[in-house]
Amino acid sequence: MRLSQILFVTLRDDPADAEIPSHKLLLRAGYIRRIGSGIYAYLPLMWRVLQKVSQIVREEMNATDAQECLLPQLQPADLWKESGRWDTYTKAEGIMFSLIDRREQQLGLGPTHEEVITAIARDMIRSYRQLPIHLYQIQTKFRDEIRPRFGLMRGREFIMKDGYSFHVDEESLKATYQDMYQAYSNMLKRSGLAFRAVEADSGAIGGSGSTEFMVLAEAGEDEVLYTEDGKYAANVEKAVSLPADTEISPFTTYEKRDTPGTETIETVCQFLKCSPTQVVKNVLYQTVYDNGITVLVLVSLRGDQEVNEVKLQNELTKLAPQYSAKTIIALSVPNAEAQQTWTAKSLPLGYIAPDLGDEYISSSKQVHPQFVRLLDQTAVDLKNFVTGANETGFHVVGANWNEQFKIPNLVVDIRKARPGDRALHNPEQTLKSARGIEVGHIFQLGTKYSVAMGANYTNEQGEEKPLFMGCYGVGVSRLAQSAVEQSYDKDGIIWPVAIAPYHAIITIPNINDAQQVEVAQKLYTELNQAGIETLLDDRDERAGVKFKDADLIGIPYRIVTGRAIANGKVEVVERATRKSQEIVIEDVVTTLKQWIMAAIEVKN
Repeated sequence: MRLSQILFVTLRDDPADAEIPSHKLLLRAGYIRRIGSGIYAYLPLMWRVLQKVSQIVREEMNATDAQECLLPQLQPADLWKESGRWDTYTKAEGIMFSLIDRREQQLGLGPTHEEVITAIARDMIRSYRQLPIHLYQIQTKFRDEIRPRFGLMRGREFIMKDGYSFHVDEESLKATYQDMYQAYSNMLKRSGLAFRAVEADSGAIGGSGSTEFMVLAEAGEDEVLYTEDGKYAANVEKAVSLPADTEISPFTTYEKRDTPGTETIETVCQFLKCSPTQVVKNVLYQTVYDNGITVLVLVSLRGDQEVNEVKLQNELTKLAPQYSAKTIIALSVPNAEAQQTWTAKSLPLGYIAPDLGDEYISSSKQVHPQFVRLLDQTAVDLKNFVTGANETGFHVVGANWNEQFKIPNLVVDIRKARPGDRALHNPEQTLKSARGIEVGHIFQLGTKYSVAMGANYTNEQGEEKPLFMGCYGVGVSRLAQSAVEQSYDKDGIIWPVAIAPYHAIITIPNINDAQQVEVAQKLYTELNQAGIETLLDDRDERAGVKFKDADLIGIPYRIVTGRAIANGKVEVVERATRKSQEIVIEDVVTTLKQWIMAAIEVKN
């Protein structure tokens, strides 16, 4: 393609609304154009990148015998109500665009397609003989992000590959799950990306096990905790670890102490001259279930630890049936205004004990009259600990479980693992931290959707059983931007060869020089005929402008028909390393073909 014929405009300065390097560069280099908040047009160069990523994804999916299809983006609300996720996606998380059509029917724009594919399976799968089966699509998805940002990383419209498999049992599901683990690893390797597969929380999708595929980059929204032996990696939301050892308590007898002005762990430890590892802190949460019931939660954990709110939400979701609910629509630490809606009397904030009385909760049909009490595992074995006295300005010291305080019924892991913690699999290994961009996520859904929506099959014994299901997603447009976030320099993008929009760009320094133009035209024709996708910068611009644009758009190899042609050569510059060498004109096609093949094969 001739650059003069492409819709191609570059920007000298960073756009004001772009926050991270990849977003700035894709806008400056003319790959994308902002149309509205979280809405972008993919311009010709970007579309070529997306097509290449899609092709890699498609090839790896097809290699596992998955079948490509295309599902409707417009989905009836009734399907989502069957699965129980309509309120979660339209109210709790609020990420689904919903509308009412002219016939007064509720519809949603698909952020994902579990409900649609389960409805298809329910209608079409009858016998175990049809299983396993795996369908996938590459399609635009819609999510009403509360704060769209970072360009294609968190947009309201994006391209995604989502796949769904159906099985007779968990063993078959796990086999496909492993196939997808390998396929996703292949996709990212072939795309030229450094990544890490990590244990993850399943979130609103649900199911048992799940793995995220993280492209490593400083601008990543997710924190990954891992060990250097390569045997453990997890999203911080899911990560587990061994905390630091507790220190011996300086208190041997139980007593109440006057501790004025010690509302924080730091101040109480300074006042009492004790370690936070010997403090039980008690954190108050307010959760609202999808039926409108508010439940107050008291979390007790070791003073040096933090609550992992994803783990907490998962534990509270398990309790939903006790309150005739299905899911949580809000979870927060209640501020003063929120407290006024349910407190019967003023709370001793900063001095709360694990046995804070239920009488603090006012009588209301919408508020459960008792606290849910959760104890984190870090606090279970503490002896002679410090905690609040349920009275402002006072703590107790030398306290023990089952003496002064009853152990709550629910003892769970709800602490946040962090860098420096010891690993469970090997306490000699400590957790390290890295930033990552989630580009893929695979789930073992089990029977969650099939049971909810009545998707069954008949087994060999003629019995009707629920289908086992898996779900597998890759953000195609996000993966493309992740590649830029992982590989750029002060001058622009450095595309991996496998997904670059073009392999090479021929730059004519002076279009008024007939010999430069002639050599460029000849190479342009020969390279493209040899399967080397090549751009020809034939614009009437200064050489410096052309060189800057070539660096900015990040084409892997730049061929310059400059002074070297007097010696029968051209200059070839590798974008990634900036290495420059002069190559005989007749050898350019062969040489570039070898370089490109080598660059792509290294990633396979």
